[in-house]
Amino acid sequence: MTEIHALADAQAGTVRGGVRWLLRGEALAIMVATTVAFFASGASPWLYAVVFFMPDLSFAAYAINARIGAAAYNAVHSYILAVLLGGLGWLLGLDLLWQVALILGAHAGFDRSLGYGLKYASGFGHTHLGNIGKAR
Repeated sequence: MTEIHALADAQAGTVRGGVRWLLRGEALAIMVATTVAFFASGASPWLYAVVFFMPDLSFAAYAINARIGAAAYNAVHSYILAVLLGGLGWLLGLDLLWQVALILGAHAGFDRSLGYGLKYASGFGHTHLGNIGKAR
């Protein structure tokens, strides 16, 4: 494989340029909005501090293999999980559940605003927002 083909394969499925910056800006807005909503609700700052980085424990699934690692990472770093948990918590009147959902949304927004996108099974460094770490 030539160097040009290797570069093209490494960038396949990633956004670049203005679209990448727009997605990162949206993620920052989601992080700010969910954080403000969390604290405006009167929820415990300790809950926020303790739960905020818990989604990163999904990295441990990479010890099994990259496909399972990517699936685990994407499951907890997806806005879908935050919306589903938040809706369920609201419908059931479970404050803790929607508060955790806000934190999950804030964490996902935080990671994406820094350029850590959803992962591809090809490896941890290959994300929808571009390559990170050694993959860069």
